[in-house]
Amino acid sequence: MAQRRMLSKQITETDIFMDMPLSAQALYLHLIMNADDDGFIGNARTILRMVGASNDDLKLLIAKQFILSFDDGITVVKDWRIHNYIQKDRYHRTMYKEHLEELEVNDNGAYIKGKPMYTECIQDVSKMDTQVRLGKVRLGKDSNIYSSSNDEPHIDLETFKEIISYLNEKAGTKYRDSGSKTQRLIKARFNDGFNDEDFKKVIDIKVAEWSGTDMAKYLRPETLFGTKFESYLNQEVKKSKTNKGGDSYGGLEF
Repeated sequence: MAQRRMLSKQITETDIFMDMPLSAQALYLHLIMNADDDGFIGNARTILRMVGASNDDLKLLIAKQFILSFDDGITVVKDWRIHNYIQKDRYHRTMYKEHLEELEVNDNGAYIKGKPMYTECIQDVSKMDTQVRLGKVRLGKDSNIYSSSNDEPHIDLETFKEIISYLNEKAGTKYRDSGSKTQRLIKARFNDGFNDEDFKKVIDIKVAEWSGTDMAKYLRPETLFGTKFESYLNQEVKKSKTNKGGDSYGGLEF
């Protein structure tokens, strides 16, 4: 991992940054110093304790979108690519490849999450989600069916079961169709206009490509049914190869 980190005044001298408490500003700088070469931090709460910051400082950085947060606690510096340019001979790709895949880079060089997810759902969802809100999702009168305020398509448990059973059969996995995160991902893709046959096609394509390789661990709902779903769907079927690298990974290109 490269040992030097840079800061851009384009970010740190804005009013929105300077108006934050000094403790939040200091935490931001320390998070940048401890981030990997793609801007990811796996121990943000440890760092805040080390520098004497508070949970409120971290929450403020997330609320102001200086930091993007994932459900499992991993964070990434949103403007990492604006701050830092790392030469290829010093660059080491992040270990959080599945999270990197969820990100895109906008025209200004900042990270954004690919397609916005729902921020108010049936079970645990981060209240600090930094993405655009698409409307409240609520549980319908039938407790086994999702519904929303925008007349979105209804998906019953049989649909979830069929898709996940197909994944488990093809990939040799044991995922549960009742998982709330898995159901949210499937529903999000249905809301995008895809159908159950599209899910099966994506599963077939990625199983053919990743089975028997180091990428087989990504044959899981959060990767297959995430923001790269459409690109996977339009991908040509590739026969899997046993390799130790991750070059075929469908994440961001650098």
